[in-house]
Amino acid sequence: MTGLTADLVVDGREPQTPALAPNGRLLGYVLAPISRAGDHLDTELWLVDTDGVASRRATADTATESRPRWSADSQTLFFLSDRTERGTPQLHRLTLADGTVTTCTSWSGGVIDHLPLSDPDLVALLAEDEPTERDARRARDRDDAIVVGEREPRTQLRLLDLRTGQVVSPQGFADRHVVEVRQRPDGGPLAVLTWASADNDHGPRTNQLHLFDPTSETAENLGPVAVDARSLAWWPGDDGWHLGYVALTPPLLQAGTAVFDLAVESRVLRNRTAGLSMCPTELCQTDTAPLAVFADGLNTTVARLDHTDLTTLSHHPGRLDNLTATPTGDTIAVRTGARYEPPNVHIGAPTGPLRRVTHTRPELDGITFGTQQPLAYRAVDGLDLDGLLVLPVGRNASEGPFPLVTIVHGGPYDRYADRCQLFWFPSAQWLAAAGYAVFLPNPRGGQGHGHEFAASVAGRVGQQEWTDILTGIDLLIAEGVADPDRLGIAGWSHGGFMSAWAIGQTDRFRAALVGAGIVDWGMLAATGDNGQFEAALGGSTGWSGIGPHPHDAVSPISFASQIRTPVLIVHGAEDTNVPLGQAVYLHRALRHFDVEHEFVTYPREGHAIRERHHQLDLLRRTRAWFDRWLQPPAGRTPVDGSPS
Repeated sequence: MTGLTADLVVDGREPQTPALAPNGRLLGYVLAPISRAGDHLDTELWLVDTDGVASRRATADTATESRPRWSADSQTLFFLSDRTERGTPQLHRLTLADGTVTTCTSWSGGVIDHLPLSDPDLVALLAEDEPTERDARRARDRDDAIVVGEREPRTQLRLLDLRTGQVVSPQGFADRHVVEVRQRPDGGPLAVLTWASADNDHGPRTNQLHLFDPTSETAENLGPVAVDARSLAWWPGDDGWHLGYVALTPPLLQAGTAVFDLAVESRVLRNRTAGLSMCPTELCQTDTAPLAVFADGLNTTVARLDHTDLTTLSHHPGRLDNLTATPTGDTIAVRTGARYEPPNVHIGAPTGPLRRVTHTRPELDGITFGTQQPLAYRAVDGLDLDGLLVLPVGRNASEGPFPLVTIVHGGPYDRYADRCQLFWFPSAQWLAAAGYAVFLPNPRGGQGHGHEFAASVAGRVGQQEWTDILTGIDLLIAEGVADPDRLGIAGWSHGGFMSAWAIGQTDRFRAALVGAGIVDWGMLAATGDNGQFEAALGGSTGWSGIGPHPHDAVSPISFASQIRTPVLIVHGAEDTNVPLGQAVYLHRALRHFDVEHEFVTYPREGHAIRERHHQLDLLRRTRAWFDRWLQPPAGRTPVDGSPS
């Protein structure tokens, strides 16, 4: 039986963005590698016959292909590809009748997104302005001073006439940044979602909805919508057309999504998911009532958003996303997996069951994974919590205690679902293969348990969510699963924050991994991509007066003098979400206090690590770090050639 290696983890390919043809007979999807070996991520466009399991590659080029979308008659599949000029995607169309692929655009800046319209000759495009002669001259002369607010790139709505190849840029959006477009199912106007600018810190707070008539090229502003609105969907009601979207529940800026229902004629807006104990993640438009996906504890629920009710259709283990449906809503396709099976495309009725129609990682079929089981327990204040426990490969709980690594999820508005826990970042099955038990907690502040649960950590990060995690660890110690003398903690992003926070609060952990983690909330609010969101989490900003500031009390750097745990710090050098300065700050503090640590930066990487050799290094380095501090002095035989 083959053992799990780092190469097996990062060299796989997974399906993305399935697109179901309106007639339900074919499905297109993108097959993407987990890691990038060169300068570009080479992806492939594939087709599946939905009445069987036969898959075939639709194109043969070496390119980055993405965003498959079908024409209304199911005869043409539109997609983006940079086959002509790498790094510059253009719209292409695959004609099923003869299998030919045609390039539809030559937009110099590239196309960002597209939507085939009910008029078979029109496609809506999202693209930035093409460079002008003056821009080219300034670039040649290096007259390239950047003035914030001036000439900032904004994505605009364009209309492509397939008969002539002409692209026109309608007016009516006041130079706003267009982020999403959805046409009414009857072929009527487009719903257009815009931001005031492309600045991710500012833009999502300035959402506005518009109606656009592609025939007359006129626009109507429907006014502002909730923060971080996305996933537009139309449906007809007794009182006219409704337009729905998923957004943050006011006044929150960092968590707690809801489905909002706007009656277009009356402008009456309703929160359709208030009071639910699950959290909406996406909407899928049909001709009648949209389908909604909900994070529901460790699992997922699919429901239909009827005019007055929310009707539950099916429950699914683990995580389900990328929902696509036929116009009738009778057939859906999704990306989902299982505890010991990575994500694949599944098809079926929205009421279930769903059958798998892709099998993109056969190399994992012979791998034995660690037993994964759900956990349910209560916080110290009685709040119901859940999480996952993954045991060492080939072991059961009665054979404990084991060295235990707790991996905290990011967000914090994310969750662990009961799915296969194998990823390029330090993950449960990767450590279970090396003899570790792994605890994956879902503390308050995350997704899957309703609005109040999600909203509870705003301005109070590291408080009750930290005791929620500790309670789970203590439970595993009491049950004989975890060795109290061999505890480790790890996390990425907000999980990295929790790891850094933990070792400033206690010396119970023998080793820690801080991946792309936050150590100073005030600095993150000032420099990160999502400053206002981070300020809501940390509770204040540096410009809130001379202090003391609330964010200082919840920033791990404030407790650096108390850290004694050996720390592995890893960070992408080009991370703009959580900038590298956060890791440098922690490194300098640990060096100042003479704390054993290792600081690793990955060149060219952002918040996620993409390059193959960097992913391999991260996996091997992580396991070696925990082996060094948590395994018995005699050590063990390293797996996958990892240093020990």
